[in-house]
Amino acid sequence: MEPEEPTPEGEPGERRLNIHLAPELIGGVYANFANITFSQYEFTLTFARIEHEVEQGDVPGAVVARVNASPRFVEELIAALQDSWSKYQTQEGIRNLPEAPGHPGAS
Repeated sequence: MEPEEPTPEGEPGERRLNIHLAPELIGGVYANFANITFSQYEFTLTFARIEHEVEQGDVPGAVVARVNASPRFVEELIAALQDSWSKYQTQEGIRNLPEAPGHPGAS
């Protein structure tokens, strides 16, 4: 999932992603639960939206997306998630410093 090194314009072998996003998918889906299963050949990631307010009995929910992926892709996805999580933590850590603009402890 890491982007390839850019090549000079017009150089043979240059690849750029050209991914179409259907208008009805632009809003995405919300998930607050995930289940992961795997076999020797693939991983299946099932994302759902569940009701956390239920205190007893069955917890209602609905699957909002299911993705089947190869082990190689899952390995790349994990690396990309770790990189993004690290950047997010750094950004939030800076934002929450006492001297950060807008922080209650800032002068």
